[in-house]
Amino acid sequence: MSSIPLLLDQIDITDIISIAKEAGEVIMTVYVQDFQVAFKADESPLTEADQKSNQVIEAGLKKISDTLGVNIPILSEEGRDIPYEERKSWTTFWLVDPLDGTKEFVKRNDEFTVNIALIHNNTPVLGVVYTPALGQLYYAKQGDGAFKSERINSNIVTHTLPIASERKPGELKIVASKSHLSKETEQFIDDLAKQGHKITLESIGSSLKLCLVAEGKADIYPRLGPTMEWDTGAAHAIVNEAGFSLQKFTFEHGYEPHLYNKENLLNDWFVVK
Repeated sequence: MSSIPLLLDQIDITDIISIAKEAGEVIMTVYVQDFQVAFKADESPLTEADQKSNQVIEAGLKKISDTLGVNIPILSEEGRDIPYEERKSWTTFWLVDPLDGTKEFVKRNDEFTVNIALIHNNTPVLGVVYTPALGQLYYAKQGDGAFKSERINSNIVTHTLPIASERKPGELKIVASKSHLSKETEQFIDDLAKQGHKITLESIGSSLKLCLVAEGKADIYPRLGPTMEWDTGAAHAIVNEAGFSLQKFTFEHGYEPHLYNKENLLNDWFVVK
């Protein structure tokens, strides 16, 4: 396989953005209709939109591999189950969540995303996060910076991340999940409050929580509860390029590197700041 500097140089992130937007279009065709909700073995919801989005993304990424003349494998939440024995030798692969925030999708609160990441040596080096219902796009490629594009009135405006914060000294804005707030996360937040910080808590769905930190709208996102690697890979790349970090966290050992393509694809607890 090509070395990652050459491969990254060959990949045009606008092609990945186009794939994410095409996936967003098929998601929205389902979103505006009455749709059925099935449930996986872990009781997480699954809709026709998840599956249709995955088909679009996998086809688009395979086309890029064909154009580059390299085989970049794809690990997707809605793709086939790939044993660790097969993927442990991967140095570079696409990590995809075709519809992150299916619970938010089912609730119709618009806070769901399309996530596409390129992972190299267990680290995200490219990420695209697109919110089809809100029309917001976050993206980053290693060495090129992080950006947010959105429609303001009739214009598409692109911002370099982070955007300047307007919070006062001593304030700490924490973003948390609307669907999942564990007692350990509550303890983490309580510990910050005991240090004298004035805490403001904001809830939002899907990978948008990580993007809010990258954007500068939130200071910290503690996730001391279960997530999967495809939930974080794309936004992790954006967080890194915006100058922030996503690190594994435990109360016993503090902060450690957060790695991808583990034998168990369940993420460790982590904190974004």
